[in-house]
Amino acid sequence: MQLAILLQITQTNPGMQDTLRQVMGQASVPTAAVPQPTEETLSLLDLVIKGGPIMIPILILSMLAVYVFIERYLAIRKASKEESNLINNVRDFIHAGRIDSALAFCRSSDKPVSRMIEKGIKRIGRPLKEIEESIEIIGKFEVYKLEKNMAILAIIAGIAPMFGFIGTIIGVIKIFHDIALAGDVSIASVSSGLYTKMVSSAAGLIVGIFAFVCYHWLNIMIDKIVQKMEKNAMDFIDLLQEPAK
Repeated sequence: MQLAILLQITQTNPGMQDTLRQVMGQASVPTAAVPQPTEETLSLLDLVIKGGPIMIPILILSMLAVYVFIERYLAIRKASKEESNLINNVRDFIHAGRIDSALAFCRSSDKPVSRMIEKGIKRIGRPLKEIEESIEIIGKFEVYKLEKNMAILAIIAGIAPMFGFIGTIIGVIKIFHDIALAGDVSIASVSSGLYTKMVSSAAGLIVGIFAFVCYHWLNIMIDKIVQKMEKNAMDFIDLLQEPAK
């Protein structure tokens, strides 16, 4: 019924027929002809390049921080392995009068605690105060060995964000330079400087935070080793004061 009424209106009104033909023609345009927007991807390498020349020292600092952390972590972890029955074995050798065997037992282990006890065994027969001082001195040297190159991580944690701040200044200078050349403020004229500013700042902070965390993590591991060394040193001094069986 509605279709019949529509046909009657279009037949009696020629203008309506032209309008209907235009509408039908527009509706018949295929949707595939409409261009689809393409999405651009930005890789990590592209971001690093956009950060500018200041990214070179930041990358060098990051590689140095990773190397120092891995090298120190492996060394400290090796030193943190607890020597089983060290004091008990040394006690048995000393009470049996086998000082050479006690020294050989300590030398067989490449651990800070063993080297510290070895020094104390070599001082047996001297005043107890002298033995304590010799053990303390060796303990300080062993801690110094564990803390080797740790200052590098502390330095990186401090200067990496500063390099990022320098990149921020360079980026701002570049923004004003591009605006002066373009003669107007637009996204195109400031985008390059903004990339340099933001990427360098983020990279400097990331490297600085990584070095900061690694530095304190390794210090925590060293503190645990120092506690073990102090405990074994006290046990050894107590051993020397025990009566011979």
